[in-house]
Amino acid sequence: MAYLIGVDIGTSGTKTVIFDEAGKTIAQATIEYPMYQPENGWAEQHPTDWWDAVVGTLQKVIAESGIDTSDVRGIGLSGQMHGLVMLDRQDKVIRPAIIWCDQRTTAECDQITNLVGAERLIEITANPALTGFTASKILWVRNNEPQNYEKCVSILLPKDYIRLRLTGERATEASDASGMQLLDIGKRSWSDEVLTKLSIDKSLLAPVYESPEVTGAITQEIAELTGLKAGTPVVGGAGDNAAAAVGTGVVADGQSFTTIGSSGVVYAHTAEMHIDPKGRVHTFCCAVPGEWHVMGVTQGAGLSLKWFRDNFLESFSETAKAMGVSPYYLMDQAAGKIPIGSNRLLFLPYLMGERTPHLDPYARGVFYGLSGVHGKADMIRAIMEGVSYSLKDCLEVIKGMDIDVKTMRACGGGSGPFWRQMLADVYNCEVETTDSSQGPALGVALLAGAGTGVYGSVREACEAAIHTKSKNPPGAAASKDYQKFYDLFVRIYPQLKDTYKTLSTL
Repeated sequence: MAYLIGVDIGTSGTKTVIFDEAGKTIAQATIEYPMYQPENGWAEQHPTDWWDAVVGTLQKVIAESGIDTSDVRGIGLSGQMHGLVMLDRQDKVIRPAIIWCDQRTTAECDQITNLVGAERLIEITANPALTGFTASKILWVRNNEPQNYEKCVSILLPKDYIRLRLTGERATEASDASGMQLLDIGKRSWSDEVLTKLSIDKSLLAPVYESPEVTGAITQEIAELTGLKAGTPVVGGAGDNAAAAVGTGVVADGQSFTTIGSSGVVYAHTAEMHIDPKGRVHTFCCAVPGEWHVMGVTQGAGLSLKWFRDNFLESFSETAKAMGVSPYYLMDQAAGKIPIGSNRLLFLPYLMGERTPHLDPYARGVFYGLSGVHGKADMIRAIMEGVSYSLKDCLEVIKGMDIDVKTMRACGGGSGPFWRQMLADVYNCEVETTDSSQGPALGVALLAGAGTGVYGSVREACEAAIHTKSKNPPGAAASKDYQKFYDLFVRIYPQLKDTYKTLSTL
């Protein structure tokens, strides 16, 4: 029996899963770690926390599974995108990683736009300068912490830092590298033009591979630490969303998915490169070699719900613990008792600024219409609806780019029955789930299988391991009701846009 391992280095924790070649979960483990916000709008993590979680979860799944690790054919890595890991000559981390949701780099985005040119930047990198992307973070360190920048000899993304620790090799792959804003998206290689204009030395960056390609192997030291076999191949893997696409079977034209984790994503596969000239959604290389995807991102999707849970729903958490269920189960139950529109309460989920379709680091969360009649259940539902409306914003842009969206699958937080039906009704299209809930971890495990010969290709891997589990058609009446509130939702941000920036200066 051949086994594959997927390691997903996320924002809230690392999840490691062992699969057999049919995609069945053999063992899984998750270890969480904190995110630090030293200032308003900042977001950092310690790469050593990721590493400790990777080692701990590998040890757990190997022990739990009881497999002979010589039967592990390959390992794939997924990770949160855009994070900046800076290393010195001894491969020591210079400062905490600045991660994807950090919003401190507004000035650097202006700097990038001025140096490269707004239109030219989109032509090369397929995106406008964004605070969440890695390039602006690099410039921020150079502008504000020159002593740290001078020490830096290597820049890696989060999962690629883990790759270095596992294999001793510096490498990245096209899907994750797409989010650094230094990659020529059409050529799938570093842009000499962008690097020159930004005065970033190309030697700081790792070689770029395709997602299924083998990039290194487990070292003897790591084998002794984890229980893996030395020499086990590690493939390129993918950024979290590209990995989730493979893990959801979205690997061909017409296929799309929605996932709700800390952020929320609407993702559509495309064999041909499509770029929105207004930069309202992202175009990146995908995990299928030589192909692309277009996606919209809501920064504070599941994060908004978690924020509300952590700060206002202590009783829910206590009750859930006593019942042996997730607090989110009780939150779904409460929201389900509230009518569509949350009794005329709307929520703008911009707790961490926003990326798409509103490029605005100053945007913040808003409850609109809050009155004395509203309770916690109304607010829970309003948050879920607001996230869904924000994702619909992105989907409408994607459809307007002549990208065919024939099927929509749900994974992550959006795959639960209540939220899944809400998405079907808000999108007014059928939403499917698959028989695996492992998302990115399964995706990169399948990439490992494709890269080591377990499967003939990425698409063959998905055909072997992923099957449709459920389908939620939209309800005509519900879709009509949601549309009324969505039409109001899209009018609120333009009216508040100027006030957000003013608020940031007070």
